[in-house]
Amino acid sequence: MLLWLLVIGFIGMALWRLSEAAYGRPGSGEQKTGQRLAALGRAVVYAVIAYSVLEFALGTGGQQSSDKQSVDLTATLLKYPGGQVLVVVIGLVLVGGGAYLAYSAWQEKFRKDLELGQLPGRARRIVEWLGKFGGLARGAVFITVGIFLVVAAVQAKPQQAKGVDSALRTLASTPLGPWLLVLVAIGLIMFGLFSFCEAKWLRL
Repeated sequence: MLLWLLVIGFIGMALWRLSEAAYGRPGSGEQKTGQRLAALGRAVVYAVIAYSVLEFALGTGGQQSSDKQSVDLTATLLKYPGGQVLVVVIGLVLVGGGAYLAYSAWQEKFRKDLELGQLPGRARRIVEWLGKFGGLARGAVFITVGIFLVVAAVQAKPQQAKGVDSALRTLASTPLGPWLLVLVAIGLIMFGLFSFCEAKWLRL
């Protein structure tokens, strides 16, 4: 039941992003081409995730970790001419995207997309904290995965590519040890809670 709920949810996210690509984001005035393309890219990502979860729900999906999927994709790209450059570009995009997500979260740019005026002071501060630190954690994960992809491409070693699960394990193996992973986990939970807040108070 939970898998089917996830399928429905990710399909809904994909359709939502497609609508943003076609009609622009609600309440944000004139839409730039870059914003529409970004929305289209997110729609593709959510559609792929929905398909993957659907396979599991139907019992036909292979149980691959994001680690294995990342290695397979990197190995495939490195077989083709220009594949090494493409993997580097993908890695740098992930690093840049992660940095932007973290910066936007720290600057609380999400505030302009939410109807926070409807909330009392304490509730508003809680939502702001969830958005800030949840966004920082999400950005950190993107940056780590992107770095591994760049390293894998530069060294031409697909096995160096790591997915989200391995990226989190690597964070845990740093000198700060498991505490860093705990902080990231708490941050991602906060981002999940913030997403519920977005669903409730998104500016339309």
